[in-house]
Amino acid sequence: MSHPPVRNRSLKWSAILLAALMLPLTAIAANAAVPPTPSGWSLVWSDDFTGSAGSLPSSTNWIVDTGHSYPGGPANWGTGEIQRYTDNPANLSLDGGGNLRITPIKNGTEWTSARIETRRADFKPAAGRILRIESRLQMPNVTGDAALGYWPAFWALGAPYRGNYWNWPAIGEFDIMENVNGINSVWGVLHCGVNPGGPCNETTGLGASRTCPGASCQSAFHTYRFEWDRSVTPNQLRWYVDGQQFHSVSQAQFDATTWNDMTGHQGYFLLLNVAMGGAFPNALGGQTPTAATVSGRPMIVDYVAVWQSGSGPSPTPTVTPTGDPGGVDARSTIQAERYQAQSGTSVETTTDTGGGQNVGHIANGDWLRFDDVRFGGTAATQFKARVASGAPAGVSGLIQVRLGSPTAAPIGDFAVGNTGGWQSWRTVPANITGVTGTHTVYITFSSGQSADFVNLNWFTFGN
Repeated sequence: MSHPPVRNRSLKWSAILLAALMLPLTAIAANAAVPPTPSGWSLVWSDDFTGSAGSLPSSTNWIVDTGHSYPGGPANWGTGEIQRYTDNPANLSLDGGGNLRITPIKNGTEWTSARIETRRADFKPAAGRILRIESRLQMPNVTGDAALGYWPAFWALGAPYRGNYWNWPAIGEFDIMENVNGINSVWGVLHCGVNPGGPCNETTGLGASRTCPGASCQSAFHTYRFEWDRSVTPNQLRWYVDGQQFHSVSQAQFDATTWNDMTGHQGYFLLLNVAMGGAFPNALGGQTPTAATVSGRPMIVDYVAVWQSGSGPSPTPTVTPTGDPGGVDARSTIQAERYQAQSGTSVETTTDTGGGQNVGHIANGDWLRFDDVRFGGTAATQFKARVASGAPAGVSGLIQVRLGSPTAAPIGDFAVGNTGGWQSWRTVPANITGVTGTHTVYITFSSGQSADFVNLNWFTFGN
Protein backbone atom coordinates (compact mmCIF):
# COMPACT_ATOMS: atom_id res chain seq x y z
CA MET A 1 0.00 0.00 0.00
CA SER A 2 1.38 3.40 -0.94
CA HIS A 3 1.75 6.18 1.59
CA PRO A 4 -0.90 8.94 1.60
CA PRO A 5 0.07 12.42 0.43
CA VAL A 6 2.18 14.22 3.04
CA ARG A 7 -0.10 16.08 5.39
CA ASN A 8 0.11 19.80 5.89
CA ARG A 9 -2.22 20.37 8.79
CA SER A 10 -2.85 24.05 8.05
CA LEU A 11 -0.84 25.31 5.09
CA LYS A 12 -3.30 27.82 3.70
CA TRP A 13 -3.51 29.65 6.99
CA SER A 14 -0.25 31.44 6.23
CA ALA A 15 -2.57 34.07 4.77
CA ILE A 16 -4.73 34.37 7.91
CA LEU A 17 -2.39 35.67 10.62
CA LEU A 18 -4.90 37.82 12.47
CA ALA A 19 -4.08 40.98 14.38
CA ALA A 20 -3.42 40.65 18.09
CA LEU A 21 -6.01 41.61 20.68
CA MET A 22 -3.62 43.41 23.00
CA LEU A 23 -5.25 42.64 26.33
CA PRO A 24 -3.23 42.88 29.56
CA LEU A 25 -2.55 39.53 31.19
CA THR A 26 -1.56 38.75 34.75
CA ALA A 27 1.52 36.56 34.90
CA ILE A 28 0.95 33.09 36.34
CA ALA A 29 3.61 30.83 37.78
CA ALA A 30 5.00 28.34 35.27
CA ASN A 31 4.16 25.44 37.56
CA ALA A 32 0.54 26.35 38.24
CA ALA A 33 -1.66 23.36 39.09
CA VAL A 34 -4.63 22.20 37.06
CA PRO A 35 -7.28 24.93 37.55
CA PRO A 36 -10.23 24.21 39.84
CA THR A 37 -13.11 22.51 38.05
CA PRO A 38 -15.60 25.21 36.97
CA SER A 39 -19.07 25.14 38.48
CA GLY A 40 -21.37 22.94 36.44
CA TRP A 41 -18.49 20.84 35.05
CA SER A 42 -16.75 17.63 36.09
CA LEU A 43 -13.10 16.70 35.64
CA VAL A 44 -12.71 13.76 33.27
CA TRP A 45 -8.90 13.43 33.25
CA SER A 46 -5.80 15.51 33.92
CA ASP A 47 -2.04 15.53 34.36
CA ASP A 48 -0.14 18.41 35.97
CA PHE A 49 3.26 16.78 35.34
CA THR A 50 4.33 16.62 38.94
CA GLY A 51 7.44 14.48 39.43
CA SER A 52 11.16 14.48 39.91
CA ALA A 53 13.38 16.38 37.51
CA GLY A 54 14.62 14.26 34.63
CA SER A 55 11.87 11.63 34.90
CA LEU A 56 9.55 10.68 32.06
CA PRO A 57 5.86 11.59 32.18
CA SER A 58 3.54 9.11 33.88
CA SER A 59 3.36 5.81 32.00
CA THR A 60 -0.13 5.39 33.44
CA ASN A 61 -1.25 8.45 31.50
CA TRP A 62 1.01 8.57 28.45
CA ILE A 63 2.49 6.46 25.66
CA VAL A 64 5.86 7.67 24.35
CA ASP A 65 6.11 7.42 20.56
CA THR A 66 9.55 6.71 19.13
CA GLY A 67 11.20 6.57 15.73
CA HIS A 68 10.11 8.06 12.42
CA SER A 69 6.64 6.49 12.16
CA TYR A 70 4.09 4.19 13.73
CA PRO A 71 4.80 0.53 12.92
CA GLY A 72 3.25 0.00 9.50
CA GLY A 73 2.22 3.66 9.25
CA PRO A 74 3.25 6.40 6.81
CA ALA A 75 6.88 7.49 6.88
CA ASN A 76 7.85 10.64 8.79
CA TRP A 77 4.54 10.46 10.66
CA GLY A 78 2.68 11.39 7.47
CA THR A 79 3.74 15.05 7.66
CA GLY A 80 7.27 15.07 6.21
CA GLU A 81 8.82 16.01 9.56
CA ILE A 82 12.46 14.93 9.79
CA GLN A 83 13.22 14.36 13.48
CA ARG A 84 13.47 10.99 15.24
CA TYR A 85 11.31 10.79 18.35
CA THR A 86 12.93 9.28 21.45
CA ASP A 87 12.24 8.56 25.11
CA ASN A 88 15.57 10.13 26.08
CA PRO A 89 15.14 12.50 29.04
CA ALA A 90 17.15 15.04 27.05
CA ASN A 91 14.17 15.22 24.68
CA LEU A 92 11.34 14.39 27.08
CA SER A 93 11.27 14.90 30.84
CA LEU A 94 9.62 16.54 33.80
CA ASP A 95 11.50 19.55 35.14
CA GLY A 96 10.75 18.95 38.82
CA GLY A 97 8.71 22.14 39.00
CA GLY A 98 5.42 20.81 37.71
CA ASN A 99 6.12 21.05 34.00
CA LEU A 100 6.85 18.75 31.06
CA ARG A 101 9.57 19.75 28.63
CA ILE A 102 9.72 18.49 25.03
CA THR A 103 13.05 19.58 23.62
CA PRO A 104 14.29 19.19 20.03
CA ILE A 105 18.04 18.58 19.91
CA LYS A 106 20.44 18.46 17.00
CA ASN A 107 23.14 15.81 17.29
CA GLY A 108 25.51 16.18 14.37
CA THR A 109 23.20 16.08 11.36
CA GLU A 110 20.29 14.38 13.17
CA TRP A 111 17.44 16.09 14.96
CA THR A 112 15.71 14.28 17.82
CA SER A 113 12.61 15.31 19.74
CA ALA A 114 9.64 13.77 21.55
CA ARG A 115 5.98 12.95 21.05
CA ILE A 116 3.55 11.53 23.62
CA GLU A 117 -0.09 10.49 23.43
CA THR A 118 -2.63 9.67 26.12
CA ARG A 119 -3.30 6.03 26.87
CA ARG A 120 -6.96 6.89 27.04
CA ALA A 121 -8.60 7.12 23.64
CA ASP A 122 -12.19 7.71 24.72
CA PHE A 123 -12.38 11.49 25.13
CA LYS A 124 -15.84 12.31 23.85
CA PRO A 125 -18.78 14.28 25.28
CA ALA A 126 -21.92 12.43 26.31
CA ALA A 127 -25.07 13.39 24.45
CA GLY A 128 -26.18 16.85 25.55
CA ARG A 129 -22.79 17.69 27.10
CA ILE A 130 -19.74 19.79 26.21
CA LEU A 131 -16.22 18.36 26.33
CA ARG A 132 -13.41 20.83 27.07
CA ILE A 133 -9.81 19.84 26.30
CA GLU A 134 -7.23 22.28 27.58
CA SER A 135 -3.50 22.78 28.10
CA ARG A 136 -1.47 25.63 29.48
CA LEU A 137 1.89 25.72 27.78
CA GLN A 138 4.68 27.85 26.44
CA MET A 139 5.78 27.32 22.87
CA PRO A 140 9.53 26.98 22.24
CA ASN A 141 10.96 30.42 23.01
CA VAL A 142 12.68 30.99 19.71
CA THR A 143 11.85 33.27 16.78
CA GLY A 144 13.20 34.41 13.42
CA ASP A 145 15.70 32.35 11.45
CA ALA A 146 16.69 30.47 14.61
CA ALA A 147 13.14 29.04 14.79
CA LEU A 148 12.84 27.75 11.23
CA GLY A 149 11.47 24.21 11.33
CA TYR A 150 10.10 24.24 14.90
CA TRP A 151 6.57 22.76 14.87
CA PRO A 152 5.03 22.41 18.37
CA ALA A 153 1.52 20.98 18.64
CA PHE A 154 -1.22 20.01 21.08
CA TRP A 155 -3.85 17.97 19.28
CA ALA A 156 -6.22 14.99 19.20
CA LEU A 157 -6.74 12.02 16.87
CA GLY A 158 -9.74 9.72 16.50
CA ALA A 159 -9.33 6.42 18.35
CA PRO A 160 -9.69 4.21 15.21
CA TYR A 161 -6.34 5.57 14.01
CA ARG A 162 -4.59 3.36 16.55
CA GLY A 163 -3.48 0.18 14.86
CA ASN A 164 -4.63 1.28 11.40
CA TYR A 165 -2.69 4.46 10.48
CA TRP A 166 -4.28 4.65 7.01
CA ASN A 167 -7.78 5.88 7.87
CA TRP A 168 -6.80 9.55 8.27
CA PRO A 169 -8.49 12.02 7.93
CA ALA A 170 -11.88 10.25 8.08
CA ILE A 171 -11.51 9.44 11.78
CA GLY A 172 -10.96 13.11 12.63
CA GLU A 173 -8.15 15.31 13.94
CA PHE A 174 -8.52 18.34 16.19
CA ASP A 175 -5.43 20.57 16.16
CA ILE A 176 -5.93 22.57 19.33
CA MET A 177 -2.61 24.44 19.17
CA GLU A 178 -0.15 24.45 16.30
CA ASN A 179 2.68 26.82 15.56
CA VAL A 180 5.58 26.87 13.13
CA ASN A 181 8.83 28.76 12.71
CA GLY A 182 8.43 30.85 15.86
CA ILE A 183 5.62 32.96 14.38
CA ASN A 184 3.59 34.77 17.03
CA SER A 185 0.38 32.97 16.16
CA VAL A 186 -1.67 29.93 17.14
CA TRP A 187 -3.47 27.80 14.56
CA GLY A 188 -6.60 25.75 15.28
CA VAL A 189 -7.52 23.23 12.59
CA LEU A 190 -10.04 20.46 11.91
CA HIS A 191 -9.17 17.52 9.62
CA CYS A 192 -11.88 15.16 8.38
CA GLY A 193 -13.42 13.41 5.38
CA VAL A 194 -11.25 12.31 2.49
CA ASN A 195 -7.77 13.22 1.29
CA PRO A 196 -7.26 15.19 -0.91
CA GLY A 197 -10.16 17.63 -0.99
CA GLY A 198 -13.43 16.72 0.67
CA PRO A 199 -15.44 18.75 3.17
CA CYS A 200 -12.32 19.61 5.21
CA ASN A 201 -10.31 20.78 2.19
CA GLU A 202 -7.51 18.29 2.77
CA THR A 203 -4.66 18.21 3.19
CA THR A 204 -5.02 21.77 4.50
CA GLY A 205 -7.99 21.28 6.82
CA LEU A 206 -10.47 23.86 8.07
CA GLY A 207 -8.56 26.27 10.25
CA ALA A 208 -8.01 29.75 11.58
CA SER A 209 -5.18 31.53 13.34
CA ARG A 210 -4.52 34.55 15.52
CA THR A 211 -1.73 36.11 17.53
CA CYS A 212 -1.55 35.26 21.21
CA PRO A 213 -3.19 37.83 23.52
CA GLY A 214 -0.78 40.07 25.39
CA ALA A 215 2.69 38.52 25.47
CA SER A 216 3.81 36.59 22.40
CA CYS A 217 3.12 32.87 22.03
CA GLN A 218 6.82 32.12 22.41
CA SER A 219 7.67 34.35 25.37
CA ALA A 220 4.93 33.33 27.80
CA PHE A 221 2.51 30.63 28.87
CA HIS A 222 -0.93 30.69 27.25
CA THR A 223 -3.98 28.48 27.66
CA TYR A 224 -5.21 26.62 24.58
CA ARG A 225 -8.68 25.09 24.66
CA PHE A 226 -10.92 23.08 22.37
CA GLU A 227 -14.63 22.46 22.97
CA TRP A 228 -16.83 19.78 21.40
CA ASP A 229 -20.38 20.90 22.07
CA ARG A 230 -23.17 18.32 21.88
CA SER A 231 -25.55 20.48 23.93
CA VAL A 232 -26.67 22.40 20.83
CA THR A 233 -28.14 21.33 17.50
CA PRO A 234 -26.29 21.28 15.18
CA ASN A 235 -23.24 20.38 17.28
CA GLN A 236 -20.30 22.79 17.34
CA LEU A 237 -16.50 22.62 17.58
CA ARG A 238 -14.73 25.67 19.03
CA TRP A 239 -11.12 26.79 19.54
CA TYR A 240 -9.83 29.28 22.15
CA VAL A 241 -6.61 30.92 23.32
CA ASP A 242 -6.63 32.43 26.82
CA GLY A 243 -10.41 32.12 26.83
CA GLN A 244 -10.86 34.04 23.58
CA GLN A 245 -12.58 32.11 20.80
CA PHE A 246 -10.87 32.36 17.41
CA HIS A 247 -12.31 29.48 15.37
CA SER A 248 -15.49 27.40 15.15
CA VAL A 249 -16.94 24.69 12.95
CA SER A 250 -20.56 23.53 12.82
CA GLN A 251 -21.98 20.07 12.23
CA ALA A 252 -24.17 21.73 9.60
CA GLN A 253 -21.11 22.15 7.36
CA PHE A 254 -20.82 18.39 6.82
CA ASP A 255 -22.75 15.51 5.32
CA ALA A 256 -23.98 12.87 7.75
CA THR A 257 -21.35 10.27 6.79
CA THR A 258 -18.41 12.63 7.28
CA TRP A 259 -19.70 13.79 10.66
CA ASN A 260 -20.45 10.26 11.85
CA ASP A 261 -17.03 8.96 10.75
CA MET A 262 -15.43 11.76 12.76
CA THR A 263 -17.63 11.66 15.87
CA GLY A 264 -19.41 8.28 15.95
CA HIS A 265 -16.47 6.23 17.22
CA GLN A 266 -15.39 5.77 20.85
CA GLY A 267 -13.57 9.11 21.09
CA TYR A 268 -10.14 10.71 20.79
CA PHE A 269 -6.65 10.48 22.25
CA LEU A 270 -4.52 13.56 22.94
CA LEU A 271 -1.00 14.28 21.72
CA LEU A 272 1.84 16.67 22.56
CA ASN A 273 4.92 16.92 20.35
CA VAL A 274 7.51 19.20 18.83
CA ALA A 275 8.31 18.20 15.25
CA MET A 276 11.13 19.61 13.17
CA GLY A 277 10.59 20.44 9.52
CA GLY A 278 7.78 19.09 7.40
CA ALA A 279 5.08 20.41 5.11
CA PHE A 280 3.64 23.14 7.33
CA PRO A 281 6.89 24.88 8.44
CA ASN A 282 8.29 24.43 4.93
CA ALA A 283 5.23 26.18 3.46
CA LEU A 284 5.92 29.29 5.53
CA GLY A 285 9.72 29.23 5.71
CA GLY A 286 11.12 27.32 2.74
CA GLN A 287 12.98 24.09 3.34
CA THR A 288 13.41 23.68 7.11
CA PRO A 289 15.21 23.34 9.43
CA THR A 290 18.20 25.35 8.18
CA ALA A 291 21.77 25.89 9.30
CA ALA A 292 20.49 28.87 11.29
CA THR A 293 17.97 26.80 13.28
CA VAL A 294 19.05 26.54 16.91
CA SER A 295 18.87 23.39 19.00
CA GLY A 296 17.43 22.87 22.45
CA ARG A 297 14.44 25.20 22.82
CA PRO A 298 11.69 23.27 24.67
CA MET A 299 7.94 23.43 24.60
CA ILE A 300 7.00 23.65 28.30
CA VAL A 301 3.66 22.14 29.31
CA ASP A 302 2.12 23.07 32.65
CA TYR A 303 -0.93 20.78 32.55
CA VAL A 304 -3.39 18.98 30.31
CA ALA A 305 -6.98 18.59 31.48
CA VAL A 306 -10.31 17.39 30.13
CA TRP A 307 -13.65 18.51 31.60
CA GLN A 308 -17.25 17.72 30.72
CA SER A 309 -20.21 19.99 31.34
CA GLY A 310 -22.87 18.83 33.78
CA SER A 311 -25.81 20.07 31.74
CA GLY A 312 -27.82 18.07 29.24
CA PRO A 313 -30.32 15.24 29.34
CA SER A 314 -27.89 12.32 29.51
CA PRO A 315 -26.05 11.19 32.66
CA THR A 316 -22.29 11.10 32.61
CA PRO A 317 -21.46 7.65 31.19
CA THR A 318 -19.26 5.14 32.91
CA VAL A 319 -16.35 4.63 30.55
CA THR A 320 -15.77 0.97 29.81
CA PRO A 321 -12.49 0.58 27.91
CA THR A 322 -12.91 -1.60 24.85
CA GLY A 323 -9.43 -2.08 23.48
CA ASP A 324 -7.73 1.28 23.71
CA PRO A 325 -4.44 1.47 25.63
CA GLY A 326 -6.25 2.79 28.72
CA GLY A 327 -7.17 -0.80 29.57
CA VAL A 328 -9.10 -3.71 28.14
CA ASP A 329 -11.18 -6.51 29.62
CA ALA A 330 -9.36 -9.78 28.97
CA ARG A 331 -12.71 -11.47 28.35
CA SER A 332 -13.75 -9.02 25.62
CA THR A 333 -12.93 -9.55 21.96
CA ILE A 334 -9.53 -7.87 21.64
CA GLN A 335 -8.86 -6.78 18.07
CA ALA A 336 -5.32 -7.71 17.06
CA GLU A 337 -4.76 -4.43 15.23
CA ARG A 338 -5.37 -2.48 18.46
CA TYR A 339 -1.92 -3.32 19.81
CA GLN A 340 0.21 -0.72 21.60
CA ALA A 341 3.45 -1.95 20.05
CA GLN A 342 4.54 -4.61 17.59
CA SER A 343 7.51 -6.10 15.81
CA GLY A 344 7.59 -7.41 12.25
CA THR A 345 3.88 -7.33 11.42
CA SER A 346 1.53 -5.15 9.35
CA VAL A 347 -2.17 -4.30 9.31
CA GLU A 348 -4.44 -5.13 6.38
CA THR A 349 -8.14 -5.18 5.51
CA THR A 350 -9.89 -8.41 6.47
CA THR A 351 -12.78 -10.24 4.80
CA ASP A 352 -13.64 -12.01 8.05
CA THR A 353 -17.10 -11.55 9.55
CA GLY A 354 -17.53 -7.98 10.73
CA GLY A 355 -14.86 -6.52 8.44
CA GLY A 356 -12.20 -4.17 9.73
CA GLN A 357 -8.53 -5.10 9.83
CA ASN A 358 -6.35 -8.01 10.81
CA VAL A 359 -2.65 -8.24 11.60
CA GLY A 360 -0.78 -10.04 8.85
CA HIS A 361 2.63 -10.93 7.45
CA ILE A 362 3.45 -12.68 10.72
CA ALA A 363 6.57 -14.83 10.88
CA ASN A 364 8.98 -16.30 13.43
CA GLY A 365 10.06 -13.81 16.09
CA ASP A 366 7.25 -11.30 15.51
CA TRP A 367 5.14 -10.08 18.43
CA LEU A 368 2.23 -7.82 19.45
CA ARG A 369 1.94 -5.98 22.78
CA PHE A 370 -1.31 -5.12 24.57
CA ASP A 371 -1.13 -2.91 27.66
CA ASP A 372 -3.27 -3.06 30.80
CA VAL A 373 -5.21 -6.24 30.02
CA ARG A 374 -7.54 -6.76 32.98
CA PHE A 375 -8.13 -10.39 34.00
CA GLY A 376 -9.84 -9.53 37.28
CA GLY A 377 -9.97 -11.70 40.37
CA THR A 378 -11.21 -14.88 38.68
CA ALA A 379 -8.43 -16.71 36.89
CA ALA A 380 -8.65 -16.92 33.11
CA THR A 381 -7.58 -20.41 32.02
CA GLN A 382 -8.26 -20.36 28.29
CA PHE A 383 -7.00 -18.40 25.31
CA LYS A 384 -8.91 -18.31 22.03
CA ALA A 385 -7.78 -16.65 18.79
CA ARG A 386 -9.19 -16.07 15.30
CA VAL A 387 -6.49 -17.07 12.79
CA ALA A 388 -6.00 -17.70 9.08
CA SER A 389 -3.06 -19.06 7.11
CA GLY A 390 -2.09 -19.49 3.50
CA ALA A 391 1.36 -20.78 4.44
CA PRO A 392 2.99 -23.25 2.03
CA ALA A 393 3.00 -26.95 2.82
CA GLY A 394 5.32 -27.76 5.70
CA VAL A 395 5.24 -24.20 7.13
CA SER A 396 3.55 -23.81 10.52
CA GLY A 397 4.21 -22.24 13.89
CA LEU A 398 3.06 -21.44 17.40
CA ILE A 399 0.94 -18.57 18.69
CA GLN A 400 2.03 -17.96 22.26
CA VAL A 401 0.80 -15.85 25.18
CA ARG A 402 3.38 -14.21 27.44
CA LEU A 403 3.08 -11.73 30.29
CA GLY A 404 5.31 -8.71 30.83
CA SER A 405 7.94 -9.44 28.19
CA PRO A 406 8.15 -10.97 24.69
CA THR A 407 10.83 -13.29 26.09
CA ALA A 408 8.98 -14.42 29.23
CA ALA A 409 8.00 -18.07 29.44
CA PRO A 410 4.73 -18.68 27.56
CA ILE A 411 1.67 -19.30 29.71
CA GLY A 412 -0.02 -21.10 26.79
CA ASP A 413 0.17 -21.65 23.05
CA PHE A 414 -1.30 -23.49 20.07
CA ALA A 415 0.04 -24.56 16.69
CA VAL A 416 -1.37 -23.35 13.38
CA GLY A 417 -0.63 -24.20 9.77
CA ASN A 418 -2.43 -23.65 6.46
CA THR A 419 -6.18 -23.05 6.98
CA GLY A 420 -6.96 -22.81 3.28
CA GLY A 421 -5.90 -19.21 2.66
CA TRP A 422 -4.80 -15.96 4.25
CA GLN A 423 -8.46 -14.96 4.70
CA SER A 424 -9.82 -18.41 5.55
CA TRP A 425 -10.56 -17.87 9.22
CA ARG A 426 -11.01 -20.28 12.08
CA THR A 427 -11.19 -19.90 15.85
CA VAL A 428 -8.66 -21.99 17.79
CA PRO A 429 -8.70 -22.49 21.59
CA ALA A 430 -5.81 -23.26 23.94
CA ASN A 431 -5.39 -23.77 27.66
CA ILE A 432 -3.25 -21.31 29.60
CA THR A 433 -1.87 -21.10 33.12
CA GLY A 434 -4.48 -19.31 35.25
CA VAL A 435 -4.07 -15.52 35.23
CA THR A 436 -5.58 -12.84 37.49
CA GLY A 437 -4.87 -9.13 37.88
CA THR A 438 -3.80 -6.65 35.19
CA HIS A 439 -0.90 -7.39 32.84
CA THR A 440 0.93 -6.35 29.72
CA VAL A 441 0.17 -9.20 27.32
CA TYR A 442 2.46 -10.19 24.49
CA ILE A 443 1.21 -12.40 21.66
CA THR A 444 4.36 -13.93 20.17
CA PHE A 445 4.89 -16.06 17.11
CA SER A 446 7.41 -18.88 16.76
CA SER A 447 8.22 -21.02 13.73
CA GLY A 448 11.03 -23.21 12.51
CA GLN A 449 10.77 -21.57 9.10
CA SER A 450 11.35 -17.94 8.08
CA ALA A 451 8.21 -17.67 5.93
CA ASP A 452 5.02 -15.92 7.08
CA PHE A 453 2.75 -18.51 8.68
CA VAL A 454 -0.35 -16.85 10.14
CA ASN A 455 -2.75 -13.86 10.20
CA LEU A 456 -4.46 -12.83 13.46
CA ASN A 457 -7.82 -11.06 13.59
CA TRP A 458 -8.77 -11.12 17.28
CA PHE A 459 -8.32 -13.01 20.51
CA THR A 460 -9.94 -13.34 23.93
CA PHE A 461 -9.47 -15.04 27.29
CA GLY A 462 -11.96 -17.10 29.28
CA ASN A 463 -12.41 -19.53 32.14
